[in-house]
Amino acid sequence: MANTSSSPAVPGVDPQRHAGFWALTLASVGVVFGDIGTSPLYAMREALHHARGAESEATVLGVVSLIFWALTLIVTLKYVVIMLRAHNNGEGGTLALMALAQRVSKGGAPFVFFLGICGAALFYGDGLITPAISVLSAVEGVADAPGVGDAFDPFILPVAAGILISLFMVQSRGTAAVGRFFGPITLVWFLTLAGLGLLYLVQEPSVLRGLSPHYGALLLVNNGWLGFAILGSVFLVVTGAEALYADMGHFGIRPIRTAWLGLVFPCLLINYLGQAALVISDPTAAENPFFRMIPQAIYWPVLALTTTATVIASQAVISGAFSVTQAAVQLGLLPRIDIQRTSESVAGQIFVPQVNTFLMLGVLALLVMFRNSSNLAAAYGIAITATMVIDVLLVFTIMRRHWRWSIYASLAVVAPLLALDLTFFGANVLKIPQGGWFPLVLGAILVLMMWTWTKGARLLAEKSHRDSIPLTDLVESLRHRPPHRAAGTAIFMTSDPQVAPVALMHNLKHNKVLHERNIVMTVVTAGTPRVPDEERVTVEPINADFTRVRVAFGFMETPNVPKALGLLRRKGTRLDIMATSFFLGRRSVVPSPKGSMPLWQDKLFVFMMKNAANPTDFFHIPPGRVVELGTQVVV
Repeated sequence: MANTSSSPAVPGVDPQRHAGFWALTLASVGVVFGDIGTSPLYAMREALHHARGAESEATVLGVVSLIFWALTLIVTLKYVVIMLRAHNNGEGGTLALMALAQRVSKGGAPFVFFLGICGAALFYGDGLITPAISVLSAVEGVADAPGVGDAFDPFILPVAAGILISLFMVQSRGTAAVGRFFGPITLVWFLTLAGLGLLYLVQEPSVLRGLSPHYGALLLVNNGWLGFAILGSVFLVVTGAEALYADMGHFGIRPIRTAWLGLVFPCLLINYLGQAALVISDPTAAENPFFRMIPQAIYWPVLALTTTATVIASQAVISGAFSVTQAAVQLGLLPRIDIQRTSESVAGQIFVPQVNTFLMLGVLALLVMFRNSSNLAAAYGIAITATMVIDVLLVFTIMRRHWRWSIYASLAVVAPLLALDLTFFGANVLKIPQGGWFPLVLGAILVLMMWTWTKGARLLAEKSHRDSIPLTDLVESLRHRPPHRAAGTAIFMTSDPQVAPVALMHNLKHNKVLHERNIVMTVVTAGTPRVPDEERVTVEPINADFTRVRVAFGFMETPNVPKALGLLRRKGTRLDIMATSFFLGRRSVVPSPKGSMPLWQDKLFVFMMKNAANPTDFFHIPPGRVVELGTQVVV
């Protein structure tokens, strides 16, 4: 299976250089593997909790077997070996796959689009649960500290809430300053995991027998239907697998593979084996094996490191939510949202205030609702398994349409992966009554919002097209009956360059003037993560007075219209932004009972439009150069 493109270069780093490669590998450890790296805090505990005879050697070996093969089949085989090859110009993740699959699909585009919005919506469920369960698990470890005990129980939730609130409050300052420490700290964390595991693995090396798959099979058979509950808990060990795929654009394929195979996978496996060895030698440790394996002499330093690791994992998920939101806005799945860059030198450093507030309130609500990490574990997993199923279906489309694989070759790869994902999805479905409903309800609400926005935007565009006149007809009429001319350049922004922009029509109707130079500009989002500067701007002269300009941005880029228009000089067009007026058409949408959408959906669309970010700020246009002309539209 060949790559569809080479991995993208990361600003300031040459991946081909030895030092640059290892720097990327270390950085990926802090960002990509933070989530999966905190799973040892609760995964073994939850799996043993759901198994019959949790203290028996056969049960412990069975759980270890399931954990090992889950890490091997899902993370190593599916993601590291196969999924990393399927990317959109170096970008991974559900939305990147959706954009690529839509670009190469024909009749399957609506289904591909539906899969994409479902995957994006479900991501936010993970974005809420990961910080809550990770930080709460670490704070709960204080109760096992020497001399503490149950006295700390009343303070667990307030302390966890305080840490999380502090984390969300500092998001607006960006993570460029502290981000460079994420890799080294997480490296120490993984080495600590391995060290703790070795302490008990050398005392009980017979636990290595658990690597055999037949122990896992026996555990599932002996537990009957309860085996599905065990699988749902075992899945907690791979909940960060999607992150290594979604973040591939920041680090490249080779650094992520090297970090996983050379460090993360071995350290995780040794720690899980050590936890199993501890439980075999001391069955009471099954209550909380991770914290019970920490020697008292170093308990507090390890606890501090644990808490730091959970904060880093939470930060990675929060940053991922910002990136997904940016891509969703650019792809037209959500209205314009205020997206702020927090670093001029580090690519991808953005802050989305509305999403940050939403995540903070959601995480705090989870803490209040579920109270402890065991209850949260019941809500964890179903959103991720559903996203994994969606990714496989999108990859199948890419195999058939983009790579031109035969149906048999595509099914030979996809069918086993889909069967594996559906098995774990079925196991996590059992969690719905205990809390799995939460990410599903949240995802359904977000899918409804995305569907409403895309449908409403399409209907609005169709209505505007019907009510408008072709731009060429207007240009011809102005040639025969020229209005008063004003000095300077006017840029009329529109979504449809073939018809006369609303702002242009209002300017002629009310101001009765036409500028000396008029540019009808359309900003579009490409199906690729980034657009090269040489392809950013396309110029099409209409006559001496009018020019069409098309400005393209990738779905992972922040639209900056003035910066893009600076490239017009390469096309032979000189444009002084500070001597140019931007005319924007502001539409006031009124819901109608006789519209194409139900009235409740009309009202939701109107609400989303009213709360969309100002286009002046979104496109980074100088406010003093903007003229807004409004019109009322009934949908």
